[in-house]
Amino acid sequence: MTRFCSIFNQLLQLFSRTDFQRAVVDTSAERHARGFDCWTQFVAMLFCHLGRAHSLREICGGLASCEGKLQQLGVGRAPKRSTLAYANAHRPWTLFQAVFYQLLEQCRAAAGLHRFRFKNKLLSLDATVIELCAEVFPWAVFQRTKGAVKLHFTLDHDGCLPTFMVLTAGDRHEAPIAQQQRFPPGTILVFDKAYIALAWFAALTAAGVYFVTRLKRNTIYTVLEERTPPRHRGIVADQIIRFSGKGSRAKAPARLRRVVLALPDSEPLEFLTNHLTLGASTVAAVYKERWQIELFFKALKQHLRVKTFVGTSANALHTQIWTALIALLLLKYLQLKARFGWSLSNLVALLRMNLFVYRDLWAWLDEPFTPPPVLVDPVQQALPLS
Repeated sequence: MTRFCSIFNQLLQLFSRTDFQRAVVDTSAERHARGFDCWTQFVAMLFCHLGRAHSLREICGGLASCEGKLQQLGVGRAPKRSTLAYANAHRPWTLFQAVFYQLLEQCRAAAGLHRFRFKNKLLSLDATVIELCAEVFPWAVFQRTKGAVKLHFTLDHDGCLPTFMVLTAGDRHEAPIAQQQRFPPGTILVFDKAYIALAWFAALTAAGVYFVTRLKRNTIYTVLEERTPPRHRGIVADQIIRFSGKGSRAKAPARLRRVVLALPDSEPLEFLTNHLTLGASTVAAVYKERWQIELFFKALKQHLRVKTFVGTSANALHTQIWTALIALLLLKYLQLKARFGWSLSNLVALLRMNLFVYRDLWAWLDEPFTPPPVLVDPVQQALPLS
């Protein structure tokens, strides 16, 4: 009968130690290291998120209580609390950023396509704020009595995977961060009104990149063409427009599209796009799909340790957030590979309970409520009966 190591060990086997060590060398993360390597730090921080440890004491104590099982994880012994705190504060967080993108490539290989018929890449842009105590995190500028950091995300709807993240102070605006990214021609971007920048719209249009967003109420425009909206889809207007406000006409693209969706219990939604051939109802459905990034933020904040932190320095906070993203990407990968219809909340909860259970991970993912086969020791089985 085949024997298995712990589920936590099998999760760590998804990370190539060769690629991990290459990232360690590239980031000089183990410079002046004395016995405490980056792999042990990574295992400890991943245990923080998957094991729901609330403090450095719980991380180190939880690993120490499993001392006999740490050898299989590639860890010699559980770290001391002060050692882990020093590593989080001083070792470059860019190491875990590199590990995140290594795992992302595996997830992309397992991810399917988005649900729409068009073949264009569909990406959502948004940002979320994590509030912090201004006295404990004085470097996280936000308001006079409140600190915060802002996570700027790009979500790929092929598998709903995060493909880009920038962490800034809480008072940074979203639009300049988005404008630093480059997208291949044909990509469709979805974002809310916080990203509206007419010069950026013109640059996207010139590069062959499409966008779908909301139209601000005070926008001044001229209708160039009226189109017949589809029937029984809730679309009440489909127009080709041109911005005519003071200064906006020179910055914005010459032709944009306004689609209006009627809602039964609220005001109509006005969408703005530079895609002139996409179906009007598809434009509305594409913007509705932006809700997936809100669900991603909810999963990140509810199921992983990104609202309370085990370190107060900027480097420690970056390290904890990047390892949280690695943990979330790992959970997404398990969802994609499993035949069982896991919800993320159930997967996180049950995985936490079985983290150090000796069982086949993939069999457990497919049939989580089926007991494992009984392992019989062949030596004991061969003993004669008295």
